[in-house]
Amino acid sequence: MKKFLTHPIGIAQGENVLFSEFAEGGEMWTGQGPRERRTPIRFKEAFRTPPMVQIGISLWDVDTSSALRAEVQAEHITAEGFDAVFRTWSDTRIARIRASWTAIGEVAHPDDWNIS
Repeated sequence: MKKFLTHPIGIAQGENVLFSEFAEGGEMWTGQGPRERRTPIRFKEAFRTPPMVQIGISLWDVDTSSALRAEVQAEHITAEGFDAVFRTWSDTRIARIRASWTAIGEVAHPDDWNIS
């Protein structure tokens, strides 16, 4: 559980196309076996500390001739951003993926003291 102290809390949201490979015949559409795409996401304004990030698929364009195998995760979360990571494997064919995310965490306040 992430506990917030007395600092203000900020919420950032976004939606990003992680890849679109159908038109170019990219590896997610034509490949086999384990495949991964990483997309760096940067917050418009930094959090005070690394926030909690929830990520999910908001659009998927997939071939239905095989089983759909996929995972999406937020990795390397910092106060400035995170990596949106999509993985698939076996014979799954993915043409395009769009992910939506929400980050919740502490933000700076104008009255914060900076002693350095």
